[in-house]
Amino acid sequence: MKYQDILNFWFNADTQPFWFQKSTDFDQKLHQRFADILNQAKQAELWTWRENAEGRLAEIIVLDQFSRNLYRDQAAAFAQDALALALAQETIQLGLDLQLQPEQRSFLYMPFMHSESKVIHEEALKLFEALGNPINLDFEKKHKVIIDRFGRYPHRNEVLGRESTPEEIEFLKQPNSRF
Repeated sequence: MKYQDILNFWFNADTQPFWFQKSTDFDQKLHQRFADILNQAKQAELWTWRENAEGRLAEIIVLDQFSRNLYRDQAAAFAQDALALALAQETIQLGLDLQLQPEQRSFLYMPFMHSESKVIHEEALKLFEALGNPINLDFEKKHKVIIDRFGRYPHRNEVLGRESTPEEIEFLKQPNSRF
């Protein structure tokens, strides 16, 4: 499989409605088509894709987005976050993110939003502000508020085997407390 196959699939009009929606059918489709490539990405075997910005983006999408679908409601959904973030940081440091279209850059920056680090969210806020998409920026602000308050995403606690604090339990009872 080539990195362009990932980008063609992910940025296809038929896929876009499922970007941030929970769909068992879509998760199954991803599993059938991309489980092997995710396993390769988890082992850092896609390093040849890093020759250009689009290849780097494809690897990050596999690690950051596909993992959330293929391992939904499992700890493994988040196991690739550090690698995806490091790849995104390197891509930005090299200035390659600026070679991508804004919609593509939003997915390159997504590992920053998924991080449970306050330091990383300070950078995420800058990245999404510079991107100029108010919807992405609003979501980053909502994510950052949770990280600033709890230092982690409470909705991940159960699958990660973390004990929730009473304050987190109360928070999770509120509407829109889970992403």
